[in-house]
Amino acid sequence: MKKTEVAIIGAGPYGLSIAAHLRARGIGFRIFGNPMDTWLKHMPKGMRLKSEGFASCLYDAGDSFNLEAYCLEKGLPYAHIGRPVPLDVFSAYGLEFQKRFVPNLENKLVASLRKTAEGFRIQLEDEEVALAERVVMAVGLTHYDYLPPELKGFPEELVSHSSQHNTIEEFKGREVAVVGAGASALDWAALLHQGGARVHVLSRKPAIRFHDAPEKTEPNLWDRLRTPITGIGPGWKLFWCTNAPLLFRLMPLQFRLDRIKRILGPAPCWFIKQEVVGKVDLVVDVTIQKAEVQNGRVVLTLTDSTTKQKTLIVDHVMAATGYQVDLRRLKFLDSGLLTAIRTVENTPILSSNFESTVPGLYFVGASAANTFGPLLRFAFGGKFTAGRLSRHLTRTAKRGPAVSITEQDVKTGDRGEFAAQ
Repeated sequence: MKKTEVAIIGAGPYGLSIAAHLRARGIGFRIFGNPMDTWLKHMPKGMRLKSEGFASCLYDAGDSFNLEAYCLEKGLPYAHIGRPVPLDVFSAYGLEFQKRFVPNLENKLVASLRKTAEGFRIQLEDEEVALAERVVMAVGLTHYDYLPPELKGFPEELVSHSSQHNTIEEFKGREVAVVGAGASALDWAALLHQGGARVHVLSRKPAIRFHDAPEKTEPNLWDRLRTPITGIGPGWKLFWCTNAPLLFRLMPLQFRLDRIKRILGPAPCWFIKQEVVGKVDLVVDVTIQKAEVQNGRVVLTLTDSTTKQKTLIVDHVMAATGYQVDLRRLKFLDSGLLTAIRTVENTPILSSNFESTVPGLYFVGASAANTFGPLLRFAFGGKFTAGRLSRHLTRTAKRGPAVSITEQDVKTGDRGEFAAQ
């Protein structure tokens, strides 16, 4: 079997951006996955992106083909700020990026990954076996969908996670409870309502807070100094998260974990507010105490903060409850390899070059957010990631995997660097 220098698992914005950079640098690689799969199959048609136009891009080495360039070519409306990007436009742009910059993409899924004396052994779904010196895990979010314990164990036709759907037709004329108060929940609520469903949004929060619309689509210098606009949102706090992910990595472990949970919570975007307020039943300050099936419908017992209970009966419960990174959910990882990856809260401990405690195994995107901060939860983080990781992989291409994180680094919560950079 021919061994490749780098294997990339995943073909979303991160995987494709890294592949484009490696191709420009002349580094041998193979990339596996279905292009833009999450965006095409696990998000609702008709949705609009939360990120601004300038931050909704994939990244080639020369920054020559951003979303603005694509829209200009296709004659599509575009604005850096203030014009929500339709999901279908972003998905089509991602596919075009792949055709131009990553034409060698292999539309195959990985069935298993394990470490051997020869390197990393990758078995594909068609039973082909590939070998690689290094592996980049750009697996995205769909492996990590989170379903609350009280909603587990029900048939999918009655209870599902929002990522299991991308159309609304099956819910027309039905009564649906959408669990959650973030962007995904309210996006789905609006689309379901528009598609003829009777919708209830269930939130533990006492009120649903929508993000504010941008004050100006072309802020002047004073506006930018007062409230800088970043690829993940406005404000100085997000400015530092966006521009200093390596500094974020050096912060104490508990600080990082706390900030990841608190910064950029799952608030819905400004443009969806008018589509749900007064049109959809927003049930706030409730938790699901119990769920059971009666006569083919789901009976939910809800409790508010005063312990008052009420019952809601629906045809379907959609959990728009987000994602929780947990490497144990990656079923294709060999158990021995999984055990060798040191983790914090089931997320990988990473070096400043995205390398795990298994030499040659790298994690990017949401899997790396506990190390580098909230930037890595957004497509906008692909620019920093692709540039830094491709430089590292180029620099070490002929020398094999670098030295792993030391035992002391692991004990102190990953504040050390590789012995060899």
